[in-house]
Amino acid sequence: MSVLIDGLQYANWSEKIFRQMRMGGVDAVHVTIAYHETFRETVLQIERWNRWFERYPDLIFQGRTAADVTLAQATGRTAIFFGAQNPSCMEDDIGLIEILHTLGLRFMQLTYNNQSLLASGCYEADDTGLTRMGREVVAEMNRVGLVVDMSHSGERSTLEAIEHSTRPIAITHANPASWHGALRNKSDVVLKALGETGGMMGFSVYPHHLKGGSACSLQDFCDMVARTADLVGIGHVGIGTDLCQDQPDSIVEWMRTGRWTKRIDYGEGSAATPGFPDMPGWFADNRDFGTLRAGLRAAGMTDADADAVMGGNWLRFFETSFGAAREWGDTTAHAAQ
Repeated sequence: MSVLIDGLQYANWSEKIFRQMRMGGVDAVHVTIAYHETFRETVLQIERWNRWFERYPDLIFQGRTAADVTLAQATGRTAIFFGAQNPSCMEDDIGLIEILHTLGLRFMQLTYNNQSLLASGCYEADDTGLTRMGREVVAEMNRVGLVVDMSHSGERSTLEAIEHSTRPIAITHANPASWHGALRNKSDVVLKALGETGGMMGFSVYPHHLKGGSACSLQDFCDMVARTADLVGIGHVGIGTDLCQDQPDSIVEWMRTGRWTKRIDYGEGSAATPGFPDMPGWFADNRDFGTLRAGLRAAGMTDADADAVMGGNWLRFFETSFGAAREWGDTTAHAAQ
């Protein structure tokens, strides 16, 4: 039975959305629990999730290993894997990385658009690459089994993370810059390096990442996925929708502005469109994954390849990414190649 995994969502979580996940057959989702939150604030987000797990045990549960995806399939539920879109949750303390992993964090971006203590974001004019601390943090993330995510990072920083990491990294939610020139989208140089080192690319349906924005067609999107799979390798691509369902526009301000500026930073939008853009008509929520899979088939993918993109590749990546390095043997080179 094929598996369905979404590499990134940041919805305004509710019973409605959890039930839509089940209607869409979603077996696992990587959910954002921190943008600019401190360690303590991130723990409070985990506490919120614990209450949802307690309230809706027939719909969702916390995922920690790839085996939990199989369990989710077998029990008709969705496994929830935690991730952070900024290293703010580890503050300036490398020791918190292992603690966050123990609490269930499985992905952490080294930057969110801006310069961080670890690397440069995609909105910085000068990308200086991984910092000294960044190299130390990547090594610690490799050790404990916390995936290095470079979705919002600049070109040099992303390439240096790929090179420095002893385990394959992920770009959980982005698209090729050659298809649409959003600052977050990735060059073919990055995509090739990602595939050559066993990493994973999750394609985003968030309109600011799409050619034509909200008007992007399903055919255009799926044709892009098929072309990129040829470039990266069919085994290294998946879906990372970046679905922000039911979020109020105030959340956009938190995502883009946090505490680092007093003025509103519109980021990938514009002054005329400060809120969330409309989703493309073919993907409104978790019930539309079937439409997406059908689009991949229409773009020429085989059933096996479509299944790989819709979740099989993420599952394999989970199997070798979430455990401590000692569980997977020598990680002095890209172990999952």
